[in-house]
Amino acid sequence: MIKVFLVDDHPFVLQGLESYLSTQDNIEVIGVSQSGREAIEEIKRLKPDVATVDLHLGDISGIEITAQIKKEGIGTEVIILSSFSKDEEIIAAIDAGALSYLMKDSPPQKLVEAIFAASKGEPVLHPRIAKKIMKRATGKDLSIEPLTTREEDVLACLVKGKSNKEVGEELYISTRTVKTHVSNILKKLDVNDRTQAVIKAIDNNLVKR
Repeated sequence: MIKVFLVDDHPFVLQGLESYLSTQDNIEVIGVSQSGREAIEEIKRLKPDVATVDLHLGDISGIEITAQIKKEGIGTEVIILSSFSKDEEIIAAIDAGALSYLMKDSPPQKLVEAIFAASKGEPVLHPRIAKKIMKRATGKDLSIEPLTTREEDVLACLVKGKSNKEVGEELYISTRTVKTHVSNILKKLDVNDRTQAVIKAIDNNLVKR
């Protein structure tokens, strides 16, 4: 039986999580708390196998709770369950010792899977979070849709500051075709103009400087 402690400052969310998890085989919710400081003391006392912790609470953050739990060395694995996915908060939570990070829009079954995985010391990450962590590790934004070879050629010309006419002359294509490629590049990079495209291309090593 996996012993779980739940931390969330929204009563409705907390009750929903407790009710759902109580229907699952081999999972026992041994405590809940709406207060971060209270949660730390209760987790130290009850020593659950897994704690699901909301990132933003009324008193202290889920990052602080995670750090305190890990500092105690009681063996409780932490799953951050949040509505937020700011890069700096994700990295801070993982650095503090959180094993898994799920968004609250994840299917309920995903949390169950994460709890079972956490009981074995195995991480589970929301796909959006996994991309952010990989972006940090590789320096590349993995959410960028791949460009075609010709789009890469056009983008390389944009980085050099060339106009549509100059791009067409260099690549032996019409200005109209250049405009089509530029439009596709902006969509794939999710930017509004050529300048933003150039900045994103350089930041993510999409072209050689």
